[in-house]
Amino acid sequence: MKDTIFRHRPFVRLRRRQTGRLFTWPVALSLGILVLIILACVFAPLISPYAPTEQNLSDSLALPSARHLLGADKVGRDLLTRLFYGGRTTLLSAIGVVAFSVLFGVPLGLLSGFYGGALDAVIGRVCDVVLSFPSLLLAFVFVAGFGRNAMNAVVALGIVYVPMLTRLVRSLTLVEKNKTYVEAAASLGYSDGRILFFHILPNCVSSVIVQITLDLAYAILDLAALSFLGLGVQPPTADWGAMLDEGRNFLLQNPLLALAPGIAIILTVVTLNLFSDGINQYFEPLQRKLPSFAAEERRQARRKEAAHDA
Repeated sequence: MKDTIFRHRPFVRLRRRQTGRLFTWPVALSLGILVLIILACVFAPLISPYAPTEQNLSDSLALPSARHLLGADKVGRDLLTRLFYGGRTTLLSAIGVVAFSVLFGVPLGLLSGFYGGALDAVIGRVCDVVLSFPSLLLAFVFVAGFGRNAMNAVVALGIVYVPMLTRLVRSLTLVEKNKTYVEAAASLGYSDGRILFFHILPNCVSSVIVQITLDLAYAILDLAALSFLGLGVQPPTADWGAMLDEGRNFLLQNPLLALAPGIAIILTVVTLNLFSDGINQYFEPLQRKLPSFAAEERRQARRKEAAHDA
């Protein structure tokens, strides 16, 4: 017998209005801004005529002009170009942090919640130890121990983010493992791995996606903080946090040197939070924004008129 009855789909079709809408105006606006930021970073070589490390001392601390739309830094590098390339570095590093946490946090959470016992106790105590330290302080310790570079910063923050995702997946697994479909799958002789990754995990995906989106925003902030303190990306590589650190010394000469990367960080984090909130409202039944009765009646009336005219 086919096991289609055990395939649980956490996603619902976008056209089912009674379950709420995903693309509300805040979600659509935030998604549009995110797409523009990503496209600007991806196509930076085509947009800007300069290289991110191209120096021209005659343009040192130049103000915005037709030659440099946002001005130039202390060694004459085009600020807009470095902003685009810095977005590449920051976003890729943040994705690396989240990918690291997912790679280790999701399996650990599944195993801890499903098996319990000694395994759950060991994983739980390790998570407690990691979470007992401030996240940035623990990342500072890792980076100081392994060396100052972008890769070590990504690994350090990934280690810090693993316990948070592990706890979330564990709590979701504890709820799912006691449901009837898991007992039915086990009675049919399915292996634990198949039950975990093909039946329980799909029902946790919606909550994990929301957490991943939030973690991506937090990772951008933490990576910017590490680079601002000189523990992340090292010069001359462009990075929003490092650019913010360099620009704060020249606020009187050209405020955009600090304002531009700061605004880019704020804009990206805010739009990610708005997008995450929209996803959470769509997946969470208690938070869905359903259409009002009046709007539903108008929609039904328009549908009847269209059917009558046809």
